[in-house]
Amino acid sequence: MTWYAYVLLSLKNGNLYKGITNDLERRISEHNLGKNRSTKINAPWKIVYFEKFMTRDEARNREKFLKSGKGREFLKFIIPL
Repeated sequence: MTWYAYVLLSLKNGNLYKGITNDLERRISEHNLGKNRSTKINAPWKIVYFEKFMTRDEARNREKFLKSGKGREFLKFIIPL
């Protein structure tokens, strides 16, 4: 099964959200339809970055990195805000 680590950008206020999923299109739709408690207040969202992984553990490790200080620095270089 393919897993994804992804980053969403809030079109409402510019916040970033990082997560993982095994169905990227479905998950983005859930975020934009308000089905996620932590993101519904800042919808709409657009995907600005994602990576594919073979396992959930690999995707989770990348998500943890993207949420870290070094990960935030990395995102500054690839996401024009």
